Amino acid sequence: MAQPESNSGRMRVREAIPGLRLGRFKPGKLNSITDVPGVLVHVTTIQSEDKNVNSGLTTILPRKDWHKYCGFSGVFRFNGCGELTGSHWIEETGLLTSPILLTSTGSVGDAYRGIYEYCYRYHLDDEGEMPLFIVPVVGETYDGFLSDHSRFPLTSQHVIDSIRNATSDAVPEGCTGGGTGMICHRFKAGTGSSSRVVKGFDESGNEVDYTVGVLVQANYGGPVAFHVGGVPVGAILKEEQETAQKDIGTERDVRKDGSIIIVIATDAPLLPVQLQRLAKRATVGLAKVGGYGNNTSGDIFLAFSTANKIPYQEISMSGQASRPVNPLQPSPMTVQMTDNDSIDGLFESAADATEEAIYNAIFMGTTMTGFKGRTVEAADIGNIKAIVEKRL
Repeated sequence: MAQPESNSGRMRVREAIPGLRLGRFKPGKLNSITDVPGVLVHVTTIQSEDKNVNSGLTTILPRKDWHKYCGFSGVFRFNGCGELTGSHWIEETGLLTSPILLTSTGSVGDAYRGIYEYCYRYHLDDEGEMPLFIVPVVGETYDGFLSDHSRFPLTSQHVIDSIRNATSDAVPEGCTGGGTGMICHRFKAGTGSSSRVVKGFDESGNEVDYTVGVLVQANYGGPVAFHVGGVPVGAILKEEQETAQKDIGTERDVRKDGSIIIVIATDAPLLPVQLQRLAKRATVGLAKVGGYGNNTSGDIFLAFSTANKIPYQEISMSGQASRPVNPLQPSPMTVQMTDNDSIDGLFESAADATEEAIYNAIFMGTTMTGFKGRTVEAADIGNIKAIVEKRL
């Protein structure tokens, strides 16, 4: 496999357009989903020497000990032309019992299997059985314009290595991980991330900071719909290119509109229904950039909280429970939740961080030539900067 292309010379949107208004809340230290304490991420980029394979895997661990404790989660489907495995179980129980993997459409099965292979390799019990209750969560977007799906490049070993190597470092953006071959608003894009810090209170009334982090795998949108900070950049670029008599393509491009998977993490104590509401707010950030849920777009959003640790995995699937639970005898469990009347800052942060994460996916993307010699150009950051700053 070839080495991933460098994104030197690219920059995140805050660096590129310092005057851009991206909401009232400040980003975390890394301005990444890994600003949420305990969240770990790894990206695996897979590219072939002949440039026909440009794919990968993004792995998000909600906590290091995810195999012992699960947490609350919620899912929202803005438009359903896509896949997020495990979503039925999340909707049924509000529990996230798995790492979250983002990859290519053709690699969902391999990613799903890889989670199980990891568990069987590292979490067998004394009797040689795998006792964990796992419903793998795998999201996908389609990279077939730049990557040959017939190669099926992702393997279970990629998944195993990615789970083991996940860290709290800032997420590498652009043509990385599951976003390696993705295209957004007809620019070469891929993976993007951002975060926000919201001041609040703990259960004792002490002031604390809560973090909302977002990671996107962006692969949607036509060129004219693209906006930055409310400025119709895509339409302006189209006018400029028409004046220059360049062939820029049209909304009837032979490529169908793609998809976007958005993952929102927070350490604020939220119940499943609150997390579903948080996931819905990603729609606001997506709309600000120019996504409106086309018919063939898979716009699926997942939110999870690290605040409540649910000892779900202590009930062994092989019958060797480390804590007594009788399914016929209800047993209360104490958890925390956020007062609904104090939740708006989290909603706003999710929307703003989603918007910025999509910008970062685009701004950090690099020009790529892939399958069948097709080339997708990176966004011209200098031109976008000039257009936006002129209208701020």
